[in-house]
Amino acid sequence: MKKWLIVVVFLLLSACSSTGDATSGTEESPEKNDQEQEESEAEEKEGEAEEKEGEAEEKDKAEKKKKKDDESQEDKEKAPGTEYVLQEDWSFAPAGEGESKVALLTIDDAPDEYALEMAKKLKDKKAPAIFFVNGHFLNTEEEKNTLKKIHDLGFPIGNHTETHASLQDLTEEEQYEQIVGVSDKIEEIIGKRPDFFRAPFGQNTEYSEQLVKEEGMLLMNWTYGYDWNEEYTDASSLADIMVNTPLLRDGANLLMHDREWTNKALNDIISGLREKGYTLLDPARIKRP
Repeated sequence: MKKWLIVVVFLLLSACSSTGDATSGTEESPEKNDQEQEESEAEEKEGEAEEKEGEAEEKDKAEKKKKKDDESQEDKEKAPGTEYVLQEDWSFAPAGEGESKVALLTIDDAPDEYALEMAKKLKDKKAPAIFFVNGHFLNTEEEKNTLKKIHDLGFPIGNHTETHASLQDLTEEEQYEQIVGVSDKIEEIIGKRPDFFRAPFGQNTEYSEQLVKEEGMLLMNWTYGYDWNEEYTDASSLADIMVNTPLLRDGANLLMHDREWTNKALNDIISGLREKGYTLLDPARIKRP
């Protein structure tokens, strides 16, 4: 009997011990799982941090490369070199062995609302350009000061007539007033007469062509422009067409205007042309009459 009691007690003690171990196991398991989850989350965060750091490094490299490429283009644009000659199709070509992949930037109808801001952007990007002005924007002291500031930033000033009228609708006397009158105004403000002339709408007459020549100005039109078309009166669409148009070619003569959307698109146009390998033509290199 005692033996049986001993056996029963032994069995009961074994059962209790097993229950305790099982309970202990269930209590330890969540702690272990929580620890593993924390370690997993830490590794995941560390991976994300490394990925972001890698992306930042790649972005920094891309920005440095772009800056270096831009500076290289700017250096080419600043360097003295070949003279460029206006062609019959209004593009420019080197007179000698110079680089042919160039583009000229021009801004018409200045100085209206955005010309000075555009000039500052061009200056910041070290991008040369010609500003063609209308005399009716040069009547107040503020307007005259604006023109002087644009010129002082280093941009040549071109003649775009007094009132932007079609020369073909005017008498010779009226054409004279429209052209010579503006040259007189420009000289009074900046101290020199303009070297370039562009007729409104690109419409010249035999008389205006002769008069411009006598005034010592280079008569100029353009190879393409879009910012007066309604579909290109927002910055993104204008920047895209100005850079990706099939009309872009070596020696291109780009027409733009003093407009809000053109002002907003200007930086992207400059960058886009340079990314395509175009050197922005310094007007100082253009052969005058």
